[in-house]
Amino acid sequence: MDADGLTFACAMTVEERIARRLGRTALVGLGASRGVPEGRLVSFGIAGALAPDLPLGTVIDATRVVDESGVVLWEGAPLGASPARTGTILGASRIVDDPAERARLHAQTGAEAVDMESGPLARSGRLVGCLRAVSDTPSRRLGGVARGATADGHVDPAGFLRGFVREPVVTLRAVAGARRALKRLEAIG
Repeated sequence: MDADGLTFACAMTVEERIARRLGRTALVGLGASRGVPEGRLVSFGIAGALAPDLPLGTVIDATRVVDESGVVLWEGAPLGASPARTGTILGASRIVDDPAERARLHAQTGAEAVDMESGPLARSGRLVGCLRAVSDTPSRRLGGVARGATADGHVDPAGFLRGFVREPVVTLRAVAGARRALKRLEAIG
């Protein structure tokens, strides 16, 4: 994969730390709440599976980003990351954690996975690729992990703890899934 001249746009600081070894990075926050940087952009980080058969840790080198109605926001060649498979990412405006909602969005859009940053990055007209690793599936929800991030991309320990208290087993599984996905992102070459 040739990363020359690319900026890896990440929602969370943990994703940005991993992306630094690939090249220039930008912390854009959840849903690109910190703004979209200039230059040629790669949406980089973790995503939730919409397809029920997509295993944890699968890296998607997207060839398309769609919105929640299935409208194509971006389409292009894969970046050539290895190990990765090609696929479609849904750029959602919110965290999608309900299994029925994930099934509906998969059927409606054909997207295999969902994140909150790829949509705004695609709408900027500067997206050239999307590398996302699956951290959770329709049957493995996020629990407290969904409450453990601030909009600007930092960890919210109090939010995470509140979520953990409400759903400890779900949260621990989600943490394990996120770690697996992040390790897969570290292996990208």
